[in-house]
Amino acid sequence: MTDIEPAAQPSTAPLDLVLLRCTLTDASGLVTAATDWCAASAPQLALHRAAWSREKQLAYVYGRVLPVAPPKPIEPTPLAVLWARCCPLATAIELRRLSPLFDAPGASFGQTASFHYAVETDAKDGQIDEIGRWYDTEHMPGLAAVPGCIHARRLANCDGGPYSFACYDLTEAETLNSAAWLAVRGTAWSDRARPLFTNTRRTMMQVLA
Repeated sequence: MTDIEPAAQPSTAPLDLVLLRCTLTDASGLVTAATDWCAASAPQLALHRAAWSREKQLAYVYGRVLPVAPPKPIEPTPLAVLWARCCPLATAIELRRLSPLFDAPGASFGQTASFHYAVETDAKDGQIDEIGRWYDTEHMPGLAAVPGCIHARRLANCDGGPYSFACYDLTEAETLNSAAWLAVRGTAWSDRARPLFTNTRRTMMQVLA
């Protein structure tokens, strides 16, 4: 039996994306499953991105939330159950509703994204505002300006943790090792902010759609 997280509470935050995350050992059918999933959820979602990490055997599928009239709530459990039908090989299925915090085109905006990098983190007690200021004032704009970064986006996870969800579309995985990217990561403010992270996970994925 496919394992699906329990239902989350209704979200009143404005939603930008819905993230479907699951364990998937073979990504050969991921794009078809993602396309079918969004089509079956119509008119709520349009496929935004499908990506897979071979190393971690994780799939991330993003559905862009579409405006519909009358408005309909995004219900995580039915969408997760629908994914299990579209992608029978998926396990450890999680669905996260994401609310926008920061969004910027990158220095390589308009180029084709080959990789997708996600950094998910909570903040140590009382530090969420400080991390938000660092992310949205210095870190995200700085990384967006690095050649090889196509798009930089940060969102709030409305369904549990980690709360902060930053993601980047990249022309190549090696962008993370470039001098420009490392310079942004190595600022004095970064050195103060990063120890405030907890429950952090970083995932580099190949973009499939």
